[in-house]
Amino acid sequence: MPQIEINGAAYHYRRLGTGPPLLLLHGFTGSSESWAGIASILASSNDVVCIDLLGHGKSERPASSGRYRIEQAARDVVTLAGKLGFEHFSLLGYSMGGRLALYVTHRYPKFIKKLILESASPGIADAAGREERRRRDRELANRIERDGIVDFVNQWERLPLFASQSAAAKSTISAQRMQRLLNDPNGLANSLRGMGTGSQPSLWGELPAITCATLLLSGELDSKYVGIARKMAGLMPHSKLEITPGSGHNVHFERPSLFTAVVASFLNQPAQPPETRQAIKPGRC
Repeated sequence: MPQIEINGAAYHYRRLGTGPPLLLLHGFTGSSESWAGIASILASSNDVVCIDLLGHGKSERPASSGRYRIEQAARDVVTLAGKLGFEHFSLLGYSMGGRLALYVTHRYPKFIKKLILESASPGIADAAGREERRRRDRELANRIERDGIVDFVNQWERLPLFASQSAAAKSTISAQRMQRLLNDPNGLANSLRGMGTGSQPSLWGELPAITCATLLLSGELDSKYVGIARKMAGLMPHSKLEITPGSGHNVHFERPSLFTAVVASFLNQPAQPPETRQAIKPGRC
């Protein structure tokens, strides 16, 4: 897997296929490997780039949690795209990666062709709620560093959010677990401190200004994120909402065939005119 230095940090990524550029951003505890099957299918008609976000997979694990902040991560995504020669690109993000994809689109709208958000949110609107979430994220980060990756993954996989994944094949569940265990506990902890849900600014008030074509995906068994997606759809002028039957939070893991069919269909639809966008200059943004 290739490596590229972005704003002083080493990023690993996986690139395959030809066609319009499509960047894939994984969720917390994931990596570029989380998209393996999905990326292979989408690569039949797209230039797909799966990125290991900082603190995950084989990318660098900076010691300062400030380097992981969503503002920095968004700049890194745009800079990486520019270094790969992409003038404009589409973004697909899951959960944490979806929050980042939304922030990139908000901060750098002229670079984005299409946006796909899977089980994502614009953050927490209430300041007190954000502070409480920051406190819980800090506690979890400390626990990850204290107790190690195995103990954390054991607890993470028992969360009710992922209960619906028990129906997946044992080999698939085992592969996902092995990928999670390869992450570094300090990297995950700093990712939580830097760009956990409580640390990112709320984008609820910015949603009406996001005008690119947007696909909002949620699993019907994940009632919390179905509610968030419905509310987002009501605020985003060019959004389309898809609720996937028989799936929980991680739609691409639980219903991969249906997920790729919906995403591929959306990507193949005409986008807004390119003259409204601005080319990316390689290097620092």
